[in-house]
Amino acid sequence: MPRPERTAAILVAAGRGLRAGAGGPKQYRELGGQTVIFRAMQAFSRHPDIFAVQPVVNPDDAALFNEAVAGLRYKPPANGGATRQASVHAGLEALAADKPDIVLIHDAARPFVTSAVISRAIDAAGRTGAAVPAIQVTDTIKQVDDTGNVEATPERARLRIAQTPQAFRFDVILDAHRRAARDGRSDFTDDAALAEWAGLTVATFEGDPANMKLTTPEDFIREEARLAAQLGDIRTGTGYDVHAFGDGDHLMLCGVRVPHVRGFLAHSDGDVGLHALVDAILGALADGDIGSHFPPSDPQWKGAASDKFLKYAVDRVAARGGRIANLEVTMICERPKIGPLRDVMRARIAEITGLNISRVAVKATTSERLGFTGREEGIAATASATIRLPWGE
Repeated sequence: MPRPERTAAILVAAGRGLRAGAGGPKQYRELGGQTVIFRAMQAFSRHPDIFAVQPVVNPDDAALFNEAVAGLRYKPPANGGATRQASVHAGLEALAADKPDIVLIHDAARPFVTSAVISRAIDAAGRTGAAVPAIQVTDTIKQVDDTGNVEATPERARLRIAQTPQAFRFDVILDAHRRAARDGRSDFTDDAALAEWAGLTVATFEGDPANMKLTTPEDFIREEARLAAQLGDIRTGTGYDVHAFGDGDHLMLCGVRVPHVRGFLAHSDGDVGLHALVDAILGALADGDIGSHFPPSDPQWKGAASDKFLKYAVDRVAARGGRIANLEVTMICERPKIGPLRDVMRARIAEITGLNISRVAVKATTSERLGFTGREEGIAATASATIRLPWGE
């Protein structure tokens, strides 16, 4: 059941990630086939209890950001500041007009946050007003002086490693950030420390050891190897669909409404591109075809939008613990011309599937005036899908 309070999330992504080595800001690098920021944001974008996701980015990275998170739900990005603290403050101010009750603040460099951790964060903020995810320390910690000599050995049972998302009552943490800005305090390394300075009691809730922050090149190497090992069963599938022309003034092609002198004769909206993609994904899963899941004899699919079919196929992959690595569709027709619409179609497929647009290809060809497509009696489409599944699936 949805929670009664309005919860928003801030994704802090304005840093440069210099300790992660060469390759540009670490949040825009790929990890296991998806950008780090896409992985970090998608759990919030798709969580049923979060009504708004507010990214905070470096304005110089606008193009990188837009490409990296295509297909996700979020508010227009706020411009980040010189410090993490300033960036969070900018995100809070950008959300103020939306009047959330609770805000979750998460680092884009933590790409493995789960829906369960987000739900625990929302619950903890509702109970306490300020809370952070934390995990127990398993190693002995030493406190050292300026020369590196041990000064003390803190009691391990009382130590915790703080993670994000850190969760707060929105008005309280916004007030704390405003006070810190007025007092010239800009040295807080996380929002819990700022909240403590402001006099708040900060509770902890159960974190997740997998919710690690990517900091060094070694972090990327380790996590890439872990993800590859988990999803080592690579499968491919192909799909084909065709629909004849009938009366109408538009066609649905790859999820895009395209004005045309004819329409499709079809039980659903006749989107041959999406239908071929659905069959390709189901083929990779060895899970039947589109007709077995959405039979044309069933009246509930009369006139149905084909994005529902594609989302269904994507969910079938996720339900088996897998992910889609690449989708490709080729449209076969004389008209309409697909070239000018190619990137719009790619973006729409990326939006439906949750893929980065760089993993979606749309191509087109004619049949040199031969056959039914050459006579402009209809349109055909072929598609291929590459998916990765856990071993044993």
